[in-house]
Amino acid sequence: MQRSVTTYTVPDSATFRQKLLQWAQAHREVVFLESNRYPSRFVEWEAVLAVDALTQICTDGTGAFDALSEYRHTTSDWLFGYLSYDLKNDTEALVSENPDGLGFPDLFFFQPKKLFFLSGNTVALHYLPLCNEEMDDDFQHILATEVVDVPPPSLPAITQRVPREAYLSKIEGLQEHIHRGDIYEVNFCMEFYAEDATLDPPSVYQRLNVLSAPPFAAFLKRHRDFLMSASPERYLAKKGTRVFSQPIKGTAPRGGDAVTDERNRTALSESAKDRAENIMIVDLVRNDLSRTATRGSVEVEELCGIHTFPQVHQMISTVVSEVTPDTDPVDVLRTTFPMGSMTGAPKISAMQLIELFEESKRGLYSGALGYFTPTGDFDFSVVIRSILYQAERKYVSFSAGSAITALSDPEAEYDECLLKSAAMKRVLMTQ
Repeated sequence: MQRSVTTYTVPDSATFRQKLLQWAQAHREVVFLESNRYPSRFVEWEAVLAVDALTQICTDGTGAFDALSEYRHTTSDWLFGYLSYDLKNDTEALVSENPDGLGFPDLFFFQPKKLFFLSGNTVALHYLPLCNEEMDDDFQHILATEVVDVPPPSLPAITQRVPREAYLSKIEGLQEHIHRGDIYEVNFCMEFYAEDATLDPPSVYQRLNVLSAPPFAAFLKRHRDFLMSASPERYLAKKGTRVFSQPIKGTAPRGGDAVTDERNRTALSESAKDRAENIMIVDLVRNDLSRTATRGSVEVEELCGIHTFPQVHQMISTVVSEVTPDTDPVDVLRTTFPMGSMTGAPKISAMQLIELFEESKRGLYSGALGYFTPTGDFDFSVVIRSILYQAERKYVSFSAGSAITALSDPEAEYDECLLKSAAMKRVLMTQ
């Protein structure tokens, strides 16, 4: 569908983005993606806002990927939304029976009437024909929007779903399965949550983004469902016939000074355990990508590279493949989902144990958030380092996990989960 395009110049990009996100809250459907100026081979813009659904798809896991494929072919337009972790049940004979405090749909995508692409001090509005006469009015309204301070969140307490001693026992139980040869590696996660919670999602997102400044910052609103994400990890991207996956396995804290910081970075780079975790997931990703790749095209572009973020150092690999021009983009997602970095190896056995040992339904956490272009390209991040909020239930949730192998020290894995959850807890408790 052809969109009308108008470009404007703004005096202050950072302030305009705050106003834009505040203005967007008047709409029922919102996705805001921000790169924090990390370089990207996929897009020229630094941020994008999609608002106001012309059409949408919202469904549980049954037949979800088929429905998404049909929806994408029908619209042939920009689509923004998410895939929840529990879509695993649509591709394998698996179940999700753990408690779910949020109740988000398993899959949600929408075709926005209005798109804003931001780069530097330039913003390009891409509107569908039925609303293109609203461009100037919307732009002026955004400029006039006041960004106001909001009350801090009201959270009676944040509860850790799995207490420390229970967590350590569960890791030992998973390692028994590893020693028996049931699996080689499994990603085990635990939830932190608060009930009767009241918060302002846009301001929580802004604070989380300032604190973490990740390459895949994201804000999603679906009526009363909210996601505020500071994800450092790309799940999968497609540009033309090229597909890219960048799994993360291996985390180390930033140091308080330059010497300590470099020591932590070097220790992560040389960690036999972390390299083993990462390489196992790279092998899993290579196998997943091969299901849609042209013969011989799956390659490891970077193995166990160390990347630095404000809160942590991460070990990241990049795996690429080539697909034919007529490959359905949804099939590339279907055959690789859920991502290996959040499951384990072998993947199906790992997911069965995840369901057995974890105590809450993952839902959107460890799923994927992103978009399709009209030509079938896409880019999706992994939903980690993220806060989820259901405003009607007044339930807020964030989770953290780590990869468990035979070499894992349960105490160290527990500390890694606390490190990964620190930014979300800080944002919610000190705002």
